[in-house]
Amino acid sequence: MTDMTTTPEGDGEPQVSTRKTTRRGGGDPATRGRTTIADGVVEKIAGVAARDVVGVYAMGSGLARTFGAVRDRVPGGSKSVTRGVKAEVGEVQTALDLEIVVDYGVSIGDVSRAVRENVIAAVERMTGLEVVEVNIAVSDVKLPDEEDEESEPPRIQ
Repeated sequence: MTDMTTTPEGDGEPQVSTRKTTRRGGGDPATRGRTTIADGVVEKIAGVAARDVVGVYAMGSGLARTFGAVRDRVPGGSKSVTRGVKAEVGEVQTALDLEIVVDYGVSIGDVSRAVRENVIAAVERMTGLEVVEVNIAVSDVKLPDEEDEESEPPRIQ
């Protein structure tokens, strides 16, 4: 940017002087620096989005759910929303692997499609990353007469 000013000199003629002004930190502020997103962040977003779909009973394999249920009962422990979710995050893209348990009687194809759509929408909206794939493994079906693994056991017998 150049400022033009006129200054009177001793001979009565105005003289034009140019002065160069510089702007600090040129460019759009949004482009100054880099944002990185951890795998765990994407896993949490995907885990919450997958659990929101009707027909998804739980996430993770039977063993992971058992260990998770024990961990959830430990004082100070909390439910792991990342259980059953694995993410690989690059600079502009991410890929996800989900392991789900579906309710008996639902269409596994429909539930998988709904999970995929919900996860992709949530991850892309919140992170700006392109989701290149969401692989879904259905590891179990929750039968109506099965005992609820995630419910609290009675404190006294």
